[in-house]
Amino acid sequence: MRIKKIGLQLAVVFSAFTAQAQNPIIQTIYTADPAPMVHNDTVYLYTSHDEDNSTWFTMNDWRCYSSTDMVNWTDRGSPLSLKTFSWANKDAWAAQCIPRNGKFYFYVPVNHRTMGMSIGVAVSDSPTGPFTDPLDKPLVHSGHGDIDPSVFIDDDGQAYLYWGNPYLKYVKLNEDMISYSGDVVEVPLNKEGFHVRYKDTEKRPSAYEEAPWFYKRNNLYYMLYAAGGVPEHLAYSTSSSPTGPWQYRDTIMPVITKGGAFTNHPAVIDYKGKSYLFYHNGALPGGGGFNRSVCVEEFEYNADGTIPRIASTVEGVRPVGKLNPYQRQEAETIAWEVGVETGSSAEAGGLYVTDINNGDYIKVRNVDFRKGAKGFEADVASMGNGTIEVRLGATDGALLGVCEVSNTGGMQAWKTVSAKMKKVKGVHDVYFVFKGIEGADLFNFNWWKFN
Repeated sequence: MRIKKIGLQLAVVFSAFTAQAQNPIIQTIYTADPAPMVHNDTVYLYTSHDEDNSTWFTMNDWRCYSSTDMVNWTDRGSPLSLKTFSWANKDAWAAQCIPRNGKFYFYVPVNHRTMGMSIGVAVSDSPTGPFTDPLDKPLVHSGHGDIDPSVFIDDDGQAYLYWGNPYLKYVKLNEDMISYSGDVVEVPLNKEGFHVRYKDTEKRPSAYEEAPWFYKRNNLYYMLYAAGGVPEHLAYSTSSSPTGPWQYRDTIMPVITKGGAFTNHPAVIDYKGKSYLFYHNGALPGGGGFNRSVCVEEFEYNADGTIPRIASTVEGVRPVGKLNPYQRQEAETIAWEVGVETGSSAEAGGLYVTDINNGDYIKVRNVDFRKGAKGFEADVASMGNGTIEVRLGATDGALLGVCEVSNTGGMQAWKTVSAKMKKVKGVHDVYFVFKGIEGADLFNFNWWKFN
């Protein structure tokens, strides 16, 4: 998905309007159903992926991003897709990954070729994959509503897998995380546990719709979920036990009326002493109910452990770390961008930024220059000529310098180019503004570093 696809005039308006935007946090493609995981002081964000111009939930793979500051997100590509599962037909929908015993377990809903929606599991030695299917079959199939798995490992080592729409079910996973013991248990969706439904009341007994997110905090178990009917809002229930009974609490996020999608999907983590709610909306150009985008908001629990109402914002969250410009930084580490996409190749050693046209840009936030930087390096590949303007604070902010990009011999012929910069100190947001012949694919951009 490219913002430039909506037309130059609207792209310019959108760029100006979002000069200080942080939400949605991914702009290169449409992402939905966030599932963040904290591991080794890094947030790994797993998402589903709405294909461009979808008129249904057309989703073929899952994506992964990482951050250590909550504002700059590095594209890690697709660690898992429908092709991973020999039994899969379609529908790479909302999923969640969790670490255990040095491995990572990715629970996914997939439409089985003969049984319909089922929950599968994939395993990897790395949080960024690649993942493989250890079972060559679904982990569990209990009905046509087997979607939206949420996994949690309790303090005693017992792991639980919840899922479902229109029902809410769970199993107790074995320690191997790829099998379970006992029966599939269906949770009573009653008024006490999940409130009442004001729409389609004859079809469903409570406000619970889908997208459970299960976790524990201070000996209290939380079940967040999309509630409704449609359009969905976010609500939650709590219990003193991982298997209920559940007590309905309140709405967390009301229906998003501006830039919303008719679905939503909650996820909560604590990171660096702060609490965050992830969700999705339809706010990017071309977005909507089938082209969604992941967002994040910071919040604080009330003293009694309840969750306050959380508003959807464009501004998003503040950084909780600083970016080191003297270490090699991947070009696909992005706080905000207009116009570009990411690609992958063996020649580049992985992912890189591509589809760069005149006027496109990338913003990275909270870059700590400390005592000062004087030079800049970038790894690029090009069939023509262009420039990277390095600016502070805005696309037309203070110009530190211009890095010339000439023909390297091909769009996969990578070369490191450099330029002198005006000396800069302190912490700044940095904009890489790309310039060249209008309408031309200027170059590919792999990584950058100041010196």
